[in-house]
Amino acid sequence: MACLLTLNTGSSSVKFRLFSLDDGLPLLAGGKISDIGGSPVFSVGRRGEDEARHDLNADLSHESAIGLVLNWLSDHDLTVEAAVHRIVHGGERYARPVYLDDAVIEDLRELSSLAPLHQPHNLAGVEILRRSQPDLPQYGCFDTAFHAGHGRIFHEFALPAPIREKGVKRYGFHGLSYEWIAHCLRADFPDLAKGRVVAAHLGNGASLCAIKGGESIDTTMGMTALDGLPMGTRCGALDAGAVIFMLRDLGMSTEEVEGALYHDSGLKGLSGISNDVKTLVESDDDNAAFALAYFAMKTAQYIAAMAVSMGGMDALIFTGGIGEHAGQVREMILGHLSFMPDFQHHIIPANEERAMAASIYTQFKDQIFN
Repeated sequence: MACLLTLNTGSSSVKFRLFSLDDGLPLLAGGKISDIGGSPVFSVGRRGEDEARHDLNADLSHESAIGLVLNWLSDHDLTVEAAVHRIVHGGERYARPVYLDDAVIEDLRELSSLAPLHQPHNLAGVEILRRSQPDLPQYGCFDTAFHAGHGRIFHEFALPAPIREKGVKRYGFHGLSYEWIAHCLRADFPDLAKGRVVAAHLGNGASLCAIKGGESIDTTMGMTALDGLPMGTRCGALDAGAVIFMLRDLGMSTEEVEGALYHDSGLKGLSGISNDVKTLVESDDDNAAFALAYFAMKTAQYIAAMAVSMGGMDALIFTGGIGEHAGQVREMILGHLSFMPDFQHHIIPANEERAMAASIYTQFKDQIFN
């Protein structure tokens, strides 16, 4: 059976979904290999069947992980006609899905410093698949693309022009998630789709998007995925002078600062316990409660800011691991917003993979079938 493969290659995981190339792109199978570099596990299954779990060798590489995915597909008579990758940063050039040739890959590699936790691993997945199946068409979908139409007032930093012209601008991320939200609004809430919606993608990575008439107006993340809301291990918005202080007065190296801001901050840094919300909710430690209260307050403050960008808010949509499953956190956020004029609030499960598949199928259908 001919299929479209979506692949999300991260620092310690490989996630995939397989969609039929029939109209509607029905989901056929999916899974992930998690904890690469630790105790990797392969979780996989066809749609409608129980997921199987396989413990893997501790020395598993990303290349071997993707090889396992391809072997599983082959064993189940699933033929991949094309692959589409989630790529975090498309910069200012890539505002639409694109065929990944040598020139495009080189362009994207130059953006790695803007998304150091994600971009190198996203591109490694492309290269691994090229070595394994050199004739397989591969495409990229970008987390920045949904925000590409922002007006200058939402795109620029208040910096000198020579710095801004070198790419120091606000790009925004989680665009594939927001693209799916916009799709679901058109299908299930057509009145809201025409109005002013704040979408809250809350997970280990967290951001907000102001969506007006189905288009991104503003978002909380900036040039990199560090800005805006506090996250699982990332700091969120931070006084730039604090970074200067860490470098100059605390004597931290650039690598140490980067590690602190990306890996040791956010809920993990505030609680001193974990970046996992379930763990924090169940903890009796005061610092765990403080971390959740901080996250809820900052999220509510930024939701109000997104409403300002649109001139009001008709609905708030929760998505992502925290947004979908952490009811206590949602209630805290909504409590802070009780002063605002009435607005609807809904949960829409994240489905970035289907957003990717639909984008590629729509734009490159003839190319894939030929």
